[in-house]
Amino acid sequence: MTANADSLWFMNAHLLIHLKQSDNAERMSIIEHRMAKDFGPPLHVHHQESETFFILEGRFRFQCEGQVTEAVKGDTIHMPKGSVHTFRVLSDHGRFLTITNGPFEDMVRAAAQPAETDELPEQLPPTPEQQQALAQICGAHAIDLVGPPIA
Repeated sequence: MTANADSLWFMNAHLLIHLKQSDNAERMSIIEHRMAKDFGPPLHVHHQESETFFILEGRFRFQCEGQVTEAVKGDTIHMPKGSVHTFRVLSDHGRFLTITNGPFEDMVRAAAQPAETDELPEQLPPTPEQQQALAQICGAHAIDLVGPPIA
């Protein structure tokens, strides 16, 4: 058990890694995501892990295999390994936990930078170079970007 979470800026989100894979035999990660309105990753698929989201605050739209659902505080959304999925923050801000046990944490660490503060990073659209770099990092961690973010 770790006393301090690793604090990272990933894309336009602030992440806290509460449980590191290296700290448990099951290689489970628990990562808290704090995001601004309209944050959402490209449509993607994890080939080596399922991903579970537990909503702490805010309102989200999730898409999995073409089906769209909304989620709020207290809801749990599960994305099975191999499913094409994404999400978008609908409220002014959102916060959830992701629970995984595959290469997701390593991908986050490869694409993120240490957070300079506990605040969200500057909310700028990604450049084409940043999008390409994210696609390469994801691909190296068994995650394929397959489409645009959900509207």
